[in-house]
Amino acid sequence: MPSKTAFVTGGTGFVGLNLVEHLTQSGWDVVALHRPNSELTHLKTYPVRLVEGMIEDSSSLDRAMPEDLDAVFHVAGDTSMWPGHRQRQWRTNVDGTRNMVSTALAKRSKKFIHTSTSGVYGLPEAPFDETAPKLGKGSFNYQHSKAVAEEEVAKAVDQGLDAVILNPANVIGRYDWGSWSRFILKAANKQLPLIPPGRACFCDVGSVVRAHVAASEKGRTGHNYLLGGDEASYSEIVQIVGKLLGRPTNTRVANPFAFRFAGRALDRISPITRSEPMITAETAAFLCASIICRSEKAVAELDYKPVPIEVMLKDCIDWMIADGQLSSRPVAV
Repeated sequence: MPSKTAFVTGGTGFVGLNLVEHLTQSGWDVVALHRPNSELTHLKTYPVRLVEGMIEDSSSLDRAMPEDLDAVFHVAGDTSMWPGHRQRQWRTNVDGTRNMVSTALAKRSKKFIHTSTSGVYGLPEAPFDETAPKLGKGSFNYQHSKAVAEEEVAKAVDQGLDAVILNPANVIGRYDWGSWSRFILKAANKQLPLIPPGRACFCDVGSVVRAHVAASEKGRTGHNYLLGGDEASYSEIVQIVGKLLGRPTNTRVANPFAFRFAGRALDRISPITRSEPMITAETAAFLCASIICRSEKAVAELDYKPVPIEVMLKDCIDWMIADGQLSSRPVAV
């Protein structure tokens, strides 16, 4: 049986690298797009065909993307929550997605899997599923840009593209050099004097990438699939990290009003400092909210399997220790 061929964007990133690993181990022929200045050390450990290009440059995509692909996995995205990156983020998330779906149509790709975010549904107060309104549009720039990107995918579906949209919640796992691993590191080293007061769903990166492959095989055209999982407060996350490492952690939870105020204040100062602050108005809004999504549709249709939060945190921590990011030794108190 001939192997399937996939075109992957974002292969040097957290979810993308896990996806490349899973695809190559499953016998797929993978063509991985990378920017001219990308760090390729980790990606090169897998048997992939590397092609240079940028999703913001449609001509480079035309040169890089083969014809008649079995699947295009568009994982690349700009997840910044700082207003200073607004223009860059729009070019990547919106213009880049528009270029990707246009090229996939022209190249007769059989399936297009778009990695979005549960954030397109905004910050609803109650648990939500795929039938909820996408309140992220018109909200903070990250949510807004991803919601508009989904509209670009929907337009391409109307033109004949067989596309599916996945909406992961907070993804935890190996190969995370800049997302929740930073929070875990601060929690492990007792560097969180104030813990964010919110609550959210968390999903295992392995389950997420397997859902991507399942979506390429049986995802319904034009449909969204939320990928959630166990829910927990950020305080509970900190406690689990301490339990897994056998060390004390911070316990004081921030006041929501003060946390949001700090985010807005740091946003106003950041144009002067010309650097992204630790907390922005957007991150503060997310970290103060209770964002709980339902994954029954993905479980039923994509065989999505959520993982207990302690298991996914242990997997991430074990990888961080092996990678040298985190010490397994107790910290001084």
